[in-house]
Amino acid sequence: MFPQLALRILRTTDMRLLGKFLWNFGVKGLLSIEKFKRRIKRGEYFPPFLYLSILNSCNLRCQGCWVDVEAERTEIDLDTLNRTITDAKKHGNAFFGILGGEPFMHPELLDLLAAHPDCYFQVFTNGQFITEKIAKRLRQVGNATPLISIEGREVVSDERRGKKEVFTRTMRGLQNCLRERILTGVATSVCQTNIDELCTEEWLRELIKIGAHYVWFHTYRPVGPKMNPALALRPEQLVRVRRFVVEMRAKMPIGIVDAYYDHRGQALCPMSNGISHHVSPKGDIEPCPIIQFAKENIRDERGVFATMRDSEFLKDFRDLSAQHTRGCVVLERPDLVKQIVVKHGARDTTMRGTAMAELEAMTPRFSQWLPGEEIPEQHWMYRWAKKFWFNDFGAYAKADHDGTAKEKVKALAGAGVTHGG
Repeated sequence: MFPQLALRILRTTDMRLLGKFLWNFGVKGLLSIEKFKRRIKRGEYFPPFLYLSILNSCNLRCQGCWVDVEAERTEIDLDTLNRTITDAKKHGNAFFGILGGEPFMHPELLDLLAAHPDCYFQVFTNGQFITEKIAKRLRQVGNATPLISIEGREVVSDERRGKKEVFTRTMRGLQNCLRERILTGVATSVCQTNIDELCTEEWLRELIKIGAHYVWFHTYRPVGPKMNPALALRPEQLVRVRRFVVEMRAKMPIGIVDAYYDHRGQALCPMSNGISHHVSPKGDIEPCPIIQFAKENIRDERGVFATMRDSEFLKDFRDLSAQHTRGCVVLERPDLVKQIVVKHGARDTTMRGTAMAELEAMTPRFSQWLPGEEIPEQHWMYRWAKKFWFNDFGAYAKADHDGTAKEKVKALAGAGVTHGG
């Protein structure tokens, strides 16, 4: 599998772009994690992977989106973005996730990428703004991989994303990237309406035939002002997705990303272990994209490194979440999220101003942590890489998760949620 994938990437990717990926993301990314490990030993936390939502606006209206896409446009200006990335680079960071809204609606996105040739960017996009001209510019800049969101085929895409011909237009953007020999991925938020279409070997073979280099399957999280709990996966479906990812990694010549499990198949949360935090379109520093509360902002005079390192709000979120779950604290224990927000007097970072009401209305549900259903990595490469560079980093060492698991099942059963449904 891996030799086939490597050969396919070599044949279909511009060598200059591949070199940027291997050096800026590969070598420097691993070094940034090693620096992160050393900081942890000193009791200092600053994430090696920083995710920036650079604006709220989007051309689509996806079901269950938690971003204020219909609100007045809010975006982080180029000077602030450059200052934030430059500060993070001083402390070893080289990889940044760029989100929105739709990042390609930000007028200075490409200028941002070009300003940091020593970094690597993953741009989360619906692909519809990636014209042939934009794809050529991305190739010229050379240090970014578009991660193009596909939420279903023709019918499901239109329904999930609130517009017509979404699949066709998105595929056009994907093909524009691939024609320019850009390292390109496809992301899917797996839910009830697309699990049978896209969590299949047939779909992966289709993406390989098109030329896509990697995929990222993450599970739909019912949060935000228009949450759709009917789209959420049942526990047995969460296990099904995990098993699919593990088996296909050992079989198919396409990279498959996940962010919620270690090499042994144990669940983890990238916020709880401190490997990533999120910046909102207003510059607010949030524990993760779906926790829309903050105490600090990237415009604080101390700079993003010192501000995150010294944040008691982020520290409490990491610690309390790790004590109570290996999964998603927002889904499983919204009461704990409210507790920390109230304790710190954190502000609502949304434009709509209803984040607390949404939190209070949430029904607890299972997330990726399903004790007893762990599925270890099969392929040696993924197993080895995760063991050293993507694990819990000791975040859960002091927690009694056996006892917590029993409490969790009892609490969710009391809320009408069972392990099987």
